[in-house]
Amino acid sequence: MKTGFVFHESYLWHDLGSAAAYIPAGGYVEPELHIDNPSAKRRFRNLIEVSGILRNLVSITPRQATIDELTMVHGKEYVEKVKKLSDSKGGDAGENAIVGIGSYEIAALAVGGCIEAVDAVADNRVENAYALVRPAGHHAEPDFGRGYCIFNNIAIAVKYAQRIKGFKKIAIVDWDVHHGNGNQKAFYQDPTVLTISIHQDRLFPQDMGLTTEVGAGKGEGFNINIPFPPGTSSGGYISAFDRIIKPALDLFKPELIIVACGFDGNIIDPLSRQLLYSEDYRLFTRILKEVARDHCQDRLVLCQEGGYSTAYVPFCGLAVLEELSEYSTQVNDPFLAARKGVFPYRELQTSQDQVLIEVEKIRNKYKDRISGEV
Repeated sequence: MKTGFVFHESYLWHDLGSAAAYIPAGGYVEPELHIDNPSAKRRFRNLIEVSGILRNLVSITPRQATIDELTMVHGKEYVEKVKKLSDSKGGDAGENAIVGIGSYEIAALAVGGCIEAVDAVADNRVENAYALVRPAGHHAEPDFGRGYCIFNNIAIAVKYAQRIKGFKKIAIVDWDVHHGNGNQKAFYQDPTVLTISIHQDRLFPQDMGLTTEVGAGKGEGFNINIPFPPGTSSGGYISAFDRIIKPALDLFKPELIIVACGFDGNIIDPLSRQLLYSEDYRLFTRILKEVARDHCQDRLVLCQEGGYSTAYVPFCGLAVLEELSEYSTQVNDPFLAARKGVFPYRELQTSQDQVLIEVEKIRNKYKDRISGEV
């Protein structure tokens, strides 16, 4: 199994300044590192090296995305705004999309890293790939940055895969705990891209990611949202994969799958209230590998999104890379022992099942459209 890996030290130099979660320091808020500081991703990269798995991955060198590539999704005026902020004193490119000095080049490098991962998979240099990039991208909309996201890494990579590499049908699976609003908006009327987001209900952005948001025009039926209540664990997520995500992908038969891979649904993440462990992310990856084998000639790309627990993100990421590469390290997740304490909540709960029943009805309504029979 050949697994590509994208990383660059510059990703960790994107500086969002000082803030406590969404609240800027000041008044009675003591200054501290921004919640999206580099620590979680740096420790993830370090564990990959120390565990020995890094030498079993194929290194993929990122590059900066060009203006033409960025404007496949974003308006030219927005791209210029980000560049201007980056070249001066920084600022906010939208809603909590902080641009630091030099962030334009780093954000363009994140986009380019995802593009290079797609290139490597499309050209059969690797079977699958993981892009450990920063800043994240799935909240960024065409003319508006949001939630720590400046440019939409995955949406641009999808456009690139279509226009340059010739893919006709691409699926995006977003398991970041926040709704993938940027990906949804980019392809809301596009029947060639199936977008699926499984997230905590109304966490961020608020009042987005509802089950009723199914796409529009020719894209009606090609957007699927699974908004789980807080406290959802393995039972809810695995049921979603079994009952919604995998059947939809089997109907759609994509030629390429790209995952918005956020680890902020883990049980100790500071920005969510879900109850996932590293083994859950491993199983998600295994399921999508099976789908990619059946429909995509193994073509599967994962791009880093959120994940803010400096202690636990590394173990979640390592589990995914072990599954992608089929290489087992000697690393044991020390947090798995705590699963016994939440055992009653790991099963599918009634409130979670109700969400799945609602989404199943919607998916079945558009079954023929997704399969291409209409």
